[in-house]
Amino acid sequence: MTTLFLLGPRAAVLVWWLVQPVRWQVAFHDMLIWPVLGFLFLPWTTLAYVLAAPTGALVGGSAWALVIIGLLVDLVGYSGPARNATASATSSG
Repeated sequence: MTTLFLLGPRAAVLVWWLVQPVRWQVAFHDMLIWPVLGFLFLPWTTLAYVLAAPTGALVGGSAWALVIIGLLVDLVGYSGPARNATASATSSG
């Protein structure tokens, strides 16, 4: 499972869903739209949520901290290309 995370979060989401579909059903209450949207837009957050939700650990703060860390990783991933484009535009301009 660790090597899947090295391939990228979307590959990990896909393979984990194929290997343990019941865990995903429990985490998202049999609603297909949320895992699909998570796969497309917030893959790290989706992975963190699936890791924490079925265990019932979302009642405590540590599981929510894991989900928030996943969200922050996703947001940094989206801001990284914009920051690099801005830096290269100002250095060449």
